[in-house]
Amino acid sequence: MGLRNRIDEERLSIQNADQGSVSHWRQRLLDEINLDDLAVLSLQQRRIRLEKVVGHLLSREGPVLSDRERSALIRRVVDEALGLGVLEPLLADDSITEIMVNGPENIYVERRGQVERIETTFASENQLMQTIDRIVSQVNRRVDESSPMVDARLPTGERVNVIIPPLSLSGPIITIRRFPKPFTIAELMAKGSLDKHTATLLASLVRARFNVIIAGGTGSGKTTFLNALSAFAPNSERIVTIEDSAELQLQQEHVIRLESRPPNMEGAGQVTIRDLVRNSLRMRPDRIIVGEVRGDETLDMLQAMNTGHDGSLATVHANSANDAVYRLLTLASMSEVKIPFDAIKDQINAAVHVIVHLSRYADGTRRVGEIGVVTSSRREEFRLGPVMRFEAQPLDAHGKVQGEFHRYPLPPHIAERIIAAGETIPAMFSDAPANHSLGATL
Repeated sequence: MGLRNRIDEERLSIQNADQGSVSHWRQRLLDEINLDDLAVLSLQQRRIRLEKVVGHLLSREGPVLSDRERSALIRRVVDEALGLGVLEPLLADDSITEIMVNGPENIYVERRGQVERIETTFASENQLMQTIDRIVSQVNRRVDESSPMVDARLPTGERVNVIIPPLSLSGPIITIRRFPKPFTIAELMAKGSLDKHTATLLASLVRARFNVIIAGGTGSGKTTFLNALSAFAPNSERIVTIEDSAELQLQQEHVIRLESRPPNMEGAGQVTIRDLVRNSLRMRPDRIIVGEVRGDETLDMLQAMNTGHDGSLATVHANSANDAVYRLLTLASMSEVKIPFDAIKDQINAAVHVIVHLSRYADGTRRVGEIGVVTSSRREEFRLGPVMRFEAQPLDAHGKVQGEFHRYPLPPHIAERIIAAGETIPAMFSDAPANHSLGATL
């Protein structure tokens, strides 16, 4: 039986039970155990110990329950005492990539790119707020009317955003982004996210130390793709990664991982992405990888790319490859350092070599939708030379997106640099005529 079915059965077994009953047994459990004894145990050992204690309490004092109801109640009580209550089974479901709690009675999850509502609910807004307090207390933060928005990270790596009334008119809101499973390029090829020829070209571009920007919308797989692409960086290089929430899992030996820090309860101690980018330049990096640029740190990243740190990678939110360069221009102009737009254009034209745009399609699949190389120079208007584009077709009878990968020859200066680095250019990107296509079936 799948985990999802088990969760649904458990929910049905106890959905009519009074939440006060769960709270009662949770309190009895806390009265029965010695917290000092639990402190030396691992999380799994604590859960096993607590389940045994609750089982003994139910046998001695509890109502008559079926085996399924008994197991479900034990799990609920332990989840309330040890974990995040009704969210625990969802966090245990590997098929779920996002959890969205819109108040106590509306919970949505994303599976395989599709968002669906589930029947699980919180018993009350008070129970939801208790769960929120448990999340934010782990990172020494608080959430209340004076501080109604919080970003946090669970011990297992999931990113959490919380917003509560009065800013939220729908009650307390929790959004949990699951820690992305690291995929290799080969695994992404198997999923149809890109084809072999494109993967070979991207590997050559990374090894030849081109600066690559990965663009896309929310949930398009930018971090996952960045992690996969970073595998082509040589193991001998010193790589510094900079993120808001540490998600990248590079396999190279010489990797320095930096993570920004929000202000504490007194509003002090904040360390921004920009602070980390500036500091990384003093750490003798061969490459700098920025999980996402979203503000004035963009200017520092561009300057780093222009001062001997070729081969750097970053992600940015954008709707197309062409939009990405203008997005970088806008973000870089947000710096308190007043630099004319033309000078920032100069920085982008010199620093950014390749833009990979990821798209999320109607069937929930994610693909490399477009690759472009920057062909403009100095303070010219931005020009992108097309390298690859996925042309999607209407959904087929099975609700799947089909299409073709169209490829174009590389500009001469890009091709020459790849060859000079001793890397391979797939024939599909250098032959005439300029257009080739390959069917993609997922």
